[in-house]
Amino acid sequence: MAAKDEVLALQAQVALREKELRSLKHRLTAVLSAKQEPERQVPVSPLPPKAALTRDEILRYSRQLVLPELGVQGQLRLASASVLVVGCGGLGCPLAQYLAAAGVGRLGLVDYDVVEMSNLPRQVLHSETLAGQAKAFSAAASLRGLNSAVECVPYALALTPATALDLVRRYDVVADCSDNVPTRYLVNDACVLAGRPLVSASALRFEGQITVYHYDGGPCYRCVFPQPPPAETVTNCADGGVLGVVTGVLGCLQALEVLKIAAGLGPSYSGSLLLFDALRGHFRSIRLRNRRPDCAACGEQPTVTDLQDYEAFCGSSATDKCRSLQLLSPEERISVTDYKRLLDSGSPHLLLDVRPQVEVDICHLPHALHIPLKHLERKDAESLKLLGETLREGKQGSQEGAALPVYVICKLGNDSQKAVKLIQSLTAAQELDCLTVQDVVGGLMAWAAKVDGTFPQY
Repeated sequence: MAAKDEVLALQAQVALREKELRSLKHRLTAVLSAKQEPERQVPVSPLPPKAALTRDEILRYSRQLVLPELGVQGQLRLASASVLVVGCGGLGCPLAQYLAAAGVGRLGLVDYDVVEMSNLPRQVLHSETLAGQAKAFSAAASLRGLNSAVECVPYALALTPATALDLVRRYDVVADCSDNVPTRYLVNDACVLAGRPLVSASALRFEGQITVYHYDGGPCYRCVFPQPPPAETVTNCADGGVLGVVTGVLGCLQALEVLKIAAGLGPSYSGSLLLFDALRGHFRSIRLRNRRPDCAACGEQPTVTDLQDYEAFCGSSATDKCRSLQLLSPEERISVTDYKRLLDSGSPHLLLDVRPQVEVDICHLPHALHIPLKHLERKDAESLKLLGETLREGKQGSQEGAALPVYVICKLGNDSQKAVKLIQSLTAAQELDCLTVQDVVGGLMAWAAKVDGTFPQY
């Protein structure tokens, strides 16, 4: 037992040091960004009109030059165009790659994050050797290797209300490749105030969508979504997953819309939304509502005349890669370290894992009872019967015959909070008999980071 305890202690220390290392890498990126801040405050000069193509450029872009719709004049427009790419992730990487390849004159690359191994299946500008580096600098380096004639300007920072408008005004077209609601509202409002078209896309699981906002009298993001959705209803890639090639498809479609705007051809999806279903292989387009006269951003009497606190407006963070909900009081939650002490003490209890089966197949704690959250939400009869029987058996097996406390765990500690609420309501209705119910803060990923360094992270 002593050797086993020592191994566990060492594993926990390794996990803690790895977490500290990741934190130091983030701080390094922030320091590097801060050093470059004075340079970024100086507006980049507008790109001068290009009068003619060189012999090398004619050879390089020959396959698109022979397109009658584009031709020499369209290529010259691309060379004089500047595009701001917000997010150098799954969407931003293929988008920026094709814009650079096509000869767009300047690309601004905005991303506060660093490259991690879990990014590589979909963020194709980055590589294993650049893990821990700022995504903005990693993307810029890759793009310069692809086309040295394209000016790549990295901004390794989080877009904020204090910086967004000035940055957007320096570019002709903006592409929103972000993965959170606060940034979508921030970028939209900045584009409306600056008078810039916004090419926006998103992808999750096997699905994606793309549209163009605020182009030639078309609606803006606020016209379609005047109010943000409740934070607990929003799913991101860390929670829901995504197939890398789906982000590639949507990023390429974004690049296509940006190129058509920059070349003077006009976009296809202003006022409409293109939906992509990768499992069925289907595309379909739906009309969006027209620009709203009462829109807070682009309406006849707009109330959004300055950029605001979008995290407060949306009730969620723009920089947390793993969203963290706060649905319970501190008394209704337990840390992974406290739960580990309770587990080691042998105290009778029930650990309930509410993740989907596909995640349980990846990894799980062997003593946990698995009932997916969706089963609890729809009050699945078999699942409630299993949970009730397990609680009754535990009560009968305890020395005092007391009801068992229930601890709920998931991947990140969000679904577990929802499950606690559901079990509390079932207990209040006397459909279940448990002593108390708490969720495990941070879920199994916190368990992997703080308790068991050998437990898989995903």
